[in-house]
Amino acid sequence: MDLLEIGRTLSHAVDALRFAPPVAGVYNPLDYAWAPYEAYLRRYGGAPKTAVLVGMNPGPFGMVQTGVPFGDVTMVRDWMGIDGPVGQPAHPFPRRPVEGFACTRHEVSGTRLWGWARERFGTADAFFNSFFVINYCPLAFFDAGGANRTPDKLPVDERRALFTPCDAALRQTVELLGPRYAIGIGGFATARIKDACAGLPVVIDTVLHPSPANPKANAGWAAQVDAKLLALGVL
Repeated sequence: MDLLEIGRTLSHAVDALRFAPPVAGVYNPLDYAWAPYEAYLRRYGGAPKTAVLVGMNPGPFGMVQTGVPFGDVTMVRDWMGIDGPVGQPAHPFPRRPVEGFACTRHEVSGTRLWGWARERFGTADAFFNSFFVINYCPLAFFDAGGANRTPDKLPVDERRALFTPCDAALRQTVELLGPRYAIGIGGFATARIKDACAGLPVVIDTVLHPSPANPKANAGWAAQVDAKLLALGVL
């Protein structure tokens, strides 16, 4: 099984799930934005990796628009060199339009993460030679007002149904890429790594999530990540 097959299997599995209010909209970028996601996997997903960084789920101006984890348009197109057609979700939500690579809004988490990678490694090829970035859950959730709703806020039964295919995909990805480190970007992702990758020969740890909603991330996020990864021996 390769990364493309893992992605397709995960996409089909989560498409079969249903979510009750307050979730009012669900987007699956692995469906309508598969072309740039496939380009990301093919170009940068070669094994082995030193570390796999795992995020939570797509952001509204990142992966929702480009199909790439933390995929701020500028960083994906201009730094990674990835572009491609992006369609529309199966059930478009008017408060959250998908404009693809025409989106002019920035994904702050993505500009921080990929900006750090660019600053430290220079080229995308140099970064991805040792690292890979995935999202644990491929779905984006919105409430009736259009606000982002994260997977950890779902009811227990919905979380259980969602986590089963996401755990399987995460474990398969780690097994395939063979990293020494699997690092959660934030506490939720770290907890899912611990469950999904139990028993695998991988060091599990966490780095601060770059979201601007996280006050600590607004005080020199890149420097904090550098310090953590240096302490772990990843850098």
